Amino acid sequence: MTKPQHHAIVVIGAGICGATIANELLQRGQSVCIVDAASSAATACSSHAYAIAHPHIGRGSPRLLRLTRIAFLLAETRWGKAWNKHGIFQPTKKDKHFDRVEVTNYLKSLDLDQDIAVALDAQEAEKICGIKQSGVWLSRGASLNIFEASNALLQEHEDLTCLWNTRVAKLEQLNGQWFLLNQANEAILSADKVVVATAMDSKPLMSSIGIRLPLKPVRGQLSIFSIRKEDAWTQKLPRVGISGDGYCLPAQQLEDGSYRWMVGSSFDEGKDDLGSRDSSDAFNREQAKGLLDYSEGDSRSLIKAGDFVGVRCVAGDRLPIIGALNQRPGIFLATALGSRGVLWSALAAKLITAQVLGDDFALLARLGFAADLVSALAPTRFFAGALAAPAALASNSKAVLPSAPKAK
Repeated sequence: MTKPQHHAIVVIGAGICGATIANELLQRGQSVCIVDAASSAATACSSHAYAIAHPHIGRGSPRLLRLTRIAFLLAETRWGKAWNKHGIFQPTKKDKHFDRVEVTNYLKSLDLDQDIAVALDAQEAEKICGIKQSGVWLSRGASLNIFEASNALLQEHEDLTCLWNTRVAKLEQLNGQWFLLNQANEAILSADKVVVATAMDSKPLMSSIGIRLPLKPVRGQLSIFSIRKEDAWTQKLPRVGISGDGYCLPAQQLEDGSYRWMVGSSFDEGKDDLGSRDSSDAFNREQAKGLLDYSEGDSRSLIKAGDFVGVRCVAGDRLPIIGALNQRPGIFLATALGSRGVLWSALAAKLITAQVLGDDFALLARLGFAADLVSALAPTRFFAGALAAPAALASNSKAVLPSAPKAK
């Protein structure tokens, strides 16, 4: 049998996370082989053109809030040139009274300076954002074409090998090396270190080496609506992104005066079908009314012009799984990114690269990675029984599905 090609570092998965990790390793002078079952990069959830990105400021564990701040700053730096900084407004919950002092103090507690997040009353928000609701204005909130970003990260490089149309079915360790096997149990590659940066495919891969990951899919459908120029909705459409119960992008006026508006996303835990659903569009129409506080709006005026369906991979504690798999030396995981792929990919690139290269922890500390945050992301957290019960397998987040407009 022909001896498989050997690489020091192999990254499995060429979505935004795998591509970012591979690129970070290349920047650190490493040779990398990236493997994907598709014929090119970013063919699944990473094919989205409008993934939104902002620090999380809502409910969640303190570590989640701290991590999204770090991840946002890393993402902003990494994708600065491709960053579509239109700003994102997060309205106050309908059942909650707006208290500027309380909100401002809360933002300070998250280490969010006013150049990142500021509390606005309804009049201020209408002037700045065109939305007459109180809330938080995230002026540096942005969207990113992650399909383009992923492909740009994997441009031809003398130290980069891309292996397409290659599905890795299992992993096997022999004589200190890791072998990547196909479904016929044939060795495709061998490697000293393997980074698994796939979504749900990471579950069977880890199972092949005796590791159970508590992952589940969440289907989301983004709706692309067309609105006639004479419709009452045009007076309500936002000029910034909005993130709340669902999300929307700024409305885009077309040459004929009509508008194109993307709203998302539906949320179906445990579902992984990619078929379009009328019920998901209906759900998004109701979310659109809620986002704009426009309960009297006629949902029939939101005419479907297209959609995009994606399946997120989520873990049980709202956090991604990023880090070295200590139980299997040489294996590193970056999965369960949920609805925050842009943020977690930038963070994973720094953390995984540091661990692969054995960097001193002081380097990570300068980026804001306290030891408890690294532990909060580590795969090891699932092997202490904390998430053993099936009921614990909740979603990563009931948030947005950043997605590309693909008209039917």
